[in-house]
Amino acid sequence: MPTKPYQPLLLRLLHGVNSILVILALISGYCVYNQFDGRWGKLAIPRINAIIDIHGTIGLTFFLFLPLFALYSLTLGQRRLAGYKALGKLSQVNKPIWWVTLHRLTNTAILLAAWMAWGSGKLMDETWLPMGQVDHSAYLAHLISWLVLFICLGLHLLMGIKVGGTPLLLSMASIKYRPEDSPQLWPAQAKQWLVDRGWLK
Repeated sequence: MPTKPYQPLLLRLLHGVNSILVILALISGYCVYNQFDGRWGKLAIPRINAIIDIHGTIGLTFFLFLPLFALYSLTLGQRRLAGYKALGKLSQVNKPIWWVTLHRLTNTAILLAAWMAWGSGKLMDETWLPMGQVDHSAYLAHLISWLVLFICLGLHLLMGIKVGGTPLLLSMASIKYRPEDSPQLWPAQAKQWLVDRGWLK
């Protein structure tokens, strides 16, 4: 009987918070575009007067949590990202390593897309859109990053289902954790991790 996949508690917490913020940012971002721009198509959805403030608040919260998730991804979660050998493994089409590599590439892509969306959003001025100023390069970059992030989110979910199926998705949503993964042990584990790499004596 195959064992159920287990994800570290810290990964699940950071991933869960950032996932919710990304989805809320995508939805509220589209509402902003739909209400103040809509030049490439729009939906007949109710007007929300405070939508720019709502989107900005979500973006600010995202600003606080994204660096933490990025730091985790580049250190403890590095094996879930695409390394420098990833492109070479893509020659093994339809083999398990091919799908795993694609999954890691989408993980990397969505992290980069999130940074792109966050960075372009920080360059925005909240007065532009209400004044009809929709041709600023920072706003156009933010629109492109929204689209890239939306596509990356879809690919991230599809690759997760392909590689790990329902068990992987459920393991990311689980609230149970092993005794050795207790938050009480995190400070000591973090210190030991730094010592092992010679960054702390």
